[in-house]
Amino acid sequence: MKLKKGKYFTSILIHLVLIILAFMCLFFFYVLIINATHSHADLQKGFSALPGKSFIENFKNVANDGSFPMFKGIVNSIIISTSCAVICTYFSSLTAYGLYAYNFKLKKFAFTFIMAILVMPTQVTAMGFLKLITRMGMYDTFFPLIIPSIASPAVFYFMYSYLQSALPLSLVEAARIDGSGEFRTFNRIVIPIMKPAISVQAIFIFVGSWNNYFVPALIIQSKSKMTVPILIATLRGADYMNFDMGKIYMMITAAIVPIIIAYLFLSKYIIAGVALGGVKE
Repeated sequence: MKLKKGKYFTSILIHLVLIILAFMCLFFFYVLIINATHSHADLQKGFSALPGKSFIENFKNVANDGSFPMFKGIVNSIIISTSCAVICTYFSSLTAYGLYAYNFKLKKFAFTFIMAILVMPTQVTAMGFLKLITRMGMYDTFFPLIIPSIASPAVFYFMYSYLQSALPLSLVEAARIDGSGEFRTFNRIVIPIMKPAISVQAIFIFVGSWNNYFVPALIIQSKSKMTVPILIATLRGADYMNFDMGKIYMMITAAIVPIIIAYLFLSKYIIAGVALGGVKE
């Protein structure tokens, strides 16, 4: 009887902790959305837990602000983040498959070299990277923000670990015996098996690229090409007399909508991808 009461108390405690953590995570989103429905004058009066009546007005102010192309920035961020997610997951999966399915002399060296790059911070190579893309004529373009995503040691390692637990080499050998080409085997057999892992990493890469500020701030100069983090950073220099808090909250709300949509679209693969990627036979 005491054992049952102990389990019941533990279950209540666990659920209580989870409810508190969920509340702490969602409360800030709630505050953001609620503030986006209030006017600047209402926000000056203090926080209100109830929605306001200025949502449409704030949305129009954001859409019609020619000096702050927020929606153009959202489109730019979507293009860059989506391209990075697609390129990074595909080529990282291809690299992981190559090192997993093939045996060659420099296999261990290649794996060690890729993992060594993982400890090198972006800031160390920033100036050299900036000089390189300037000489190549890619300054103030999207290409330097997309192309380097092909090489991602962290994603490669996750894909490699996933392949070790999810892809038997006998399946690859059977495909070769049946006359399947290497790229056809990868695209038709390996990619479907890696779908959960690819979906998980696609979310992380999309969000990471969306929130990336350092590299785009070095490369992008044209206002029409700026991404969401750069545009939001410019709010710090806004004129205090013309500072509209309602519009600011609406801008930030609009900026996080694509991330929420991407997460909801791919979230069902997270548990399966992480679980299978972390378990080895």
